[in-house]
Amino acid sequence: MNQTIGQSKPTSILYLDGVSVSFDGFKALNGLSFVIEPGELRAIIGPNGAGKTTMMDIITGKTRPDEGQVFFKGEIDLTKKDEAEIASLGIGRKFQKPTVFESHTVWDNLELALNRNRGVFPTLFYRLTAEDMIRIEEILTTIRLATRRDDLAANLSHGQKQWLEIGMLLAQEPELLLVDEPVAGMTDAETAETAVLLKEIAKTRSVVVVEHDMGFIRELGVKVTCLAEGTVLAEGSIDFVSSDPKVIENYLGR
Repeated sequence: MNQTIGQSKPTSILYLDGVSVSFDGFKALNGLSFVIEPGELRAIIGPNGAGKTTMMDIITGKTRPDEGQVFFKGEIDLTKKDEAEIASLGIGRKFQKPTVFESHTVWDNLELALNRNRGVFPTLFYRLTAEDMIRIEEILTTIRLATRRDDLAANLSHGQKQWLEIGMLLAQEPELLLVDEPVAGMTDAETAETAVLLKEIAKTRSVVVVEHDMGFIRELGVKVTCLAEGTVLAEGSIDFVSSDPKVIENYLGR
């Protein structure tokens, strides 16, 4: 019977409803509402100051909303959790600038990420299980770095460092991955490969990508949400959104 009541909430992986937050009188988010489904890859676009970063800060517990609801998997109220709790629930965030351990190998970076949930002392004495080794091998293949496993992260290209950081997040088995401008500074070839990589990752988890590169978003071929002034301006396919007069005026026409 209760199937129809609030159906979007229980089935969604992420549910934002009427989320607002102000900083010193500036409304960074203004009644923001949208839903991400399990296994969905969604692109978020919008001009600087549209609220994209604030939205990610609220989902990950870095910022508390003044009003509105934020639910993970239909029932977990993220506004009541801190950053560490939210990370342990299975929400991973990749910031714009890659933060890898440059003086460690690619393999060691992934091993450290795998151990992150185990705390300091278990990590010091931890021996990788056969299962862990298989998991790292899988991630290396996914992030296109299997042949670079023994290279120092410092020797990777900018794009490869971005992939390694995505791999480090995958090692923590997130159900929802938030990725901020993954192709900024990448070559055209790396950008195209990143679109393929994110589509592969989205087969097993939900991914939200914030990006300015419209060519890259077109390659993703997914539903796009355009934010402006802290609220949803338009939502739909890239062709639908980019032909919306409000989007042209607020974002693309600039």
